[in-house]
Amino acid sequence: MAGPSSAGGGSAPPPAATARLSDIAAQAGVSEATVSRVFNGRAGVSPTTRQTVLAALDVLGYDRPVRLRQRSAGMIGLITPELNNPIFPALAQVIEQVLTRYGYTPLLCTQTPGGSTEDELVDMLVERGVTGIVFVSGLHADTTADMERYARLAGRGVPFVLINGYSERISAPFVSPDDRAAMRMAVQHLAELGHERIGLALGQRRFVPVLRKLEGFAAACAELLGQSEQESASRIQHTLFSVEGGHAAAGALLDADCTAVVCGSDLMAFGVVRAVRQRGLSVPGDVSVVGFDDSPLIAFADPPLTTIRQPVEAMGAAAVDALLEEINGNAMHRAEFVFQPELVVRGSTGAARPR
Repeated sequence: MAGPSSAGGGSAPPPAATARLSDIAAQAGVSEATVSRVFNGRAGVSPTTRQTVLAALDVLGYDRPVRLRQRSAGMIGLITPELNNPIFPALAQVIEQVLTRYGYTPLLCTQTPGGSTEDELVDMLVERGVTGIVFVSGLHADTTADMERYARLAGRGVPFVLINGYSERISAPFVSPDDRAAMRMAVQHLAELGHERIGLALGQRRFVPVLRKLEGFAAACAELLGQSEQESASRIQHTLFSVEGGHAAAGALLDADCTAVVCGSDLMAFGVVRAVRQRGLSVPGDVSVVGFDDSPLIAFADPPLTTIRQPVEAMGAAAVDALLEEINGNAMHRAEFVFQPELVVRGSTGAARPR
């Protein structure tokens, strides 16, 4: 069997001539006859199976035959925060895969400190004639931002959908995890392990997901632990959504004698774990830690991180479906689609230490 095509030299021959049907069939989980029908454009193959065979070609590193290359239905812009938080590339990958399945070409635009602003990226995408835009954790999540920018975008005839963050001042589809339910899951898990002094490390209050987590945390501490809002609020630290931010918040929470800390992101949780160990304490022997996101590789942390999993695949697919409805002129579903998160228990939480 010949190897994958290289970047140099002439154009690669069609995969039918360079790859054994058996290899492609095994990768796709279909019969060799089905692969042959896809290559030759014959009937009797469902769109889903056809896409599976094409994906197998991509995974194995072979060029698609010219006859199987689809004409793009249009370009879709995807604007995300900087990609150092693993949850954002994970979400971007899902969205790009779904867009490609529908025949659209995704254009990923990443915001970085000192780089292009959201407004500048939007202008660039509109100038390039995008069919629609997906915003992930953008200015729509900032309660202090001017939401008129989205009305102006709609006025330019560009459909869009917004992920993580909600504003009733914007007429568009929204996709979010249930942040309040996430905090209840975390607090209930820790309370069942005997923890009462539970700390919370979050980002700044102006962001909608943060405000919702605060509400969920206060309600859970009141209902499950009988604590007043003032008492639970005394164990909340606002910081950056980063390892360094989690490390900084942990100092104050450990000084407040917290035996467990819930974090607004997995990266923050890593910072908390580091701070705990720097004090000569252990996780979870002395302090339990819960993250948020369950981004890739989190299960391989030391210790494996207990976290709240965002339903990334369901949210990404829903965002694309909602955007395509907008593109097709159906604006009946301009509401917030809220997805249930999941508690994933691993090795960073344990029974509260005796006091």
